[in-house]
Amino acid sequence: MQRFINKLILHVRKPKGFLGLLMARGMNSSHNKMTNWGLEFINVKDKKNILDIGCGGGRTLKKLSISSPDSTVYGIDYSKESIAISTGVNKKDIKKGKVILKESGVSALPFGNNFFDLITAIETYFFWPDLKNDMKEVLRVLKPNGTFLIISGEYKNDKNNKFDKRNKSFVEKLNMHYHSPEDLTKLLTAAGFKDLRIEEQFEKGWLCAISKK
Repeated sequence: MQRFINKLILHVRKPKGFLGLLMARGMNSSHNKMTNWGLEFINVKDKKNILDIGCGGGRTLKKLSISSPDSTVYGIDYSKESIAISTGVNKKDIKKGKVILKESGVSALPFGNNFFDLITAIETYFFWPDLKNDMKEVLRVLKPNGTFLIISGEYKNDKNNKFDKRNKSFVEKLNMHYHSPEDLTKLLTAAGFKDLRIEEQFEKGWLCAISKK
């Protein structure tokens, strides 16, 4: 059983094959409450163009589409399995042209400069291959005064050590970036983001970073 769990964990980074499909579907459920919590810190309704980086199972795309009826919501993921699940979850909106999916990584986003009013990254930024440059790539496609929202359940949390113990093993297995709120603030500031604030849910080990271009 533990060997199966270990194999399944490896698909958190990039869902692939049958186990990847299971993981992508599971993420829709496991990330749901944390996503709702993080989205409460921003106003989604008035955003015209929205991007979700690492759209996974597609539930966040659906939430964003419902919250902003006049928007176009884009989702990217470098996993074919995630794109397939997201397509099924958002079938009606895709047909209307309200949700648009692209198979892509974050390091070379397939969009022009200053295009998005809001960009979200939920449980994904810590997998990005070249974090410093990838943050700058996000900044490139974000409109001036646009919002970048990171939601994460994996971070250095000095106030609750039990999450650090769990995360240490997780981080090692998946080769993840692992930051404290202070580290993440420095990273975003160095990339060129401004008006940064960090929110934490200590009991659950959740972090939300909101910044502007």
